[in-house]
Amino acid sequence: MAYGDQTNIHGTSTTRRTTLHVRDGGTGAARSGGNGKLWGAVAAGVAVGLAANMGRKLAVQATSGLSGDWFEVLKTEHRMALAIFDKIEATSDDQKAKRTMLLTQLKHALSKHAIEEEDVIYPELRLADQSTAADKLNHDHGYIKHYLYKLLNTPKDSPEWLGIVREFRTLVEEHVREEEEEIYPSFRAKMSQEQNAKLTTLVNKEGLSLA
Repeated sequence: MAYGDQTNIHGTSTTRRTTLHVRDGGTGAARSGGNGKLWGAVAAGVAVGLAANMGRKLAVQATSGLSGDWFEVLKTEHRMALAIFDKIEATSDDQKAKRTMLLTQLKHALSKHAIEEEDVIYPELRLADQSTAADKLNHDHGYIKHYLYKLLNTPKDSPEWLGIVREFRTLVEEHVREEEEEIYPSFRAKMSQEQNAKLTTLVNKEGLSLA
């Protein structure tokens, strides 16, 4: 395991942990023609698998990442999460499997989005002397996790389930309104074009790792 430096938009060096996978570069496979072909085939299969996985990640992140700068990326992800809420609220108590599937989608979308904000945006807000705003938004994320946990552990055919969903949506909509109308616009306006571009790169990098 190795550690590498990552610089935030304000030029401050932060430490980011990365994992290095080391593969044996010895010549054992070359000792036998048969073994060499076998390992070659295995390596080719691994390469294809990695390429397919990366393609999937790029496709997922591109849905929001191509929206523009970091603020547009996050707004697109807000819309995507609310669209899943729409689908969930359209289900009935006898559609347990569909509710389970949609809840899984919602959890992934919100978790990915939260990591982008918690690992990039909120730290930058604090560096810009907006710690109160960052702490409030991060506090909201705690309740988002609470509602996800509650929905996961409430029977999907329970009459209470959709009621929890609606309470949850109200929380998310207020959180979104606060970010999009009050905090993020002024924060972005105070940064240079280069700083905004750097922030966009960091947000997309986090999103790609979780896509």
